[in-house]
Amino acid sequence: ESATAFGCLVSDMWLGEFDYVSPEAFHSVFGKRYPAFSKRTQHDAQEFLICVLDDLHEAFKEVRAQLWCQERQSPATGASTRSSSDTSIITQLFEGQLSYGITCLTCQALSDRPESFTVLSLPIPSTRVCSLQDCLECFFQPDTLTRSNQIHCYWCGGNQDATVQASITKAPQIIIFHLKRFAWQDKHRRKLSTTVCYPFSDLDLSPYISTSCCNNTEYSLCAVVNHAGDLDYGHYTAFCKHSVTKHWYSFDDAQVTKIPDSAVQADTAYLLFY
Repeated sequence: ESATAFGCLVSDMWLGEFDYVSPEAFHSVFGKRYPAFSKRTQHDAQEFLICVLDDLHEAFKEVRAQLWCQERQSPATGASTRSSSDTSIITQLFEGQLSYGITCLTCQALSDRPESFTVLSLPIPSTRVCSLQDCLECFFQPDTLTRSNQIHCYWCGGNQDATVQASITKAPQIIIFHLKRFAWQDKHRRKLSTTVCYPFSDLDLSPYISTSCCNNTEYSLCAVVNHAGDLDYGHYTAFCKHSVTKHWYSFDDAQVTKIPDSAVQADTAYLLFY
């Protein structure tokens, strides 16, 4: 099972007995469950991350349900009931909630569409340099739905133009941002090499969070996944902050090195973990 293989991988990493640990065993088991990732070809780190989180969620959810059933089993009858909970340690750490506020431009009726997320894919609004806040503002700015994107308004009884704006109604403990570096420009898909400046601490998400949300809104950077290369080829590396020493380390295949804080700000950043 991939969850067991992942647990062994994490255990080997934290035991500190090796200079580096290869994820071969986890990759082999995971590839059997997700054949698309079994081949040694180029894959997208964001897509892989989502599959890993989903897979771990399903595994831990099943264990949680089994334990819950055992605890709820009646000594007298032996009967048990199943938990309706769909939560796991993965959802507790990584799952957030968005709400899309949709306003009909004809009758001004407002409706909300909730949506869960584990990764927020942010557009990059510049070709040269921008900040993470610029990306967030672009993602959360109001948009107008017209023509083929019109909504069907219940109150008007027909298709109408509308505005839509997202807000965070549940902020996750760990929030992951995916910088959309692979985008369509002039009918061609290309990689954006824009420098995105991101804060190491005090990332304040309060401007994008609903007033009904009572979660903590300030975050600190804990990891970065980098992509060097172009559309059809490339190389992934990672920067991770040690939870105890607070030192940053670079993970580049078998090379694990301590790096200064200044090296963590990189033009190759692709995924940001806060």
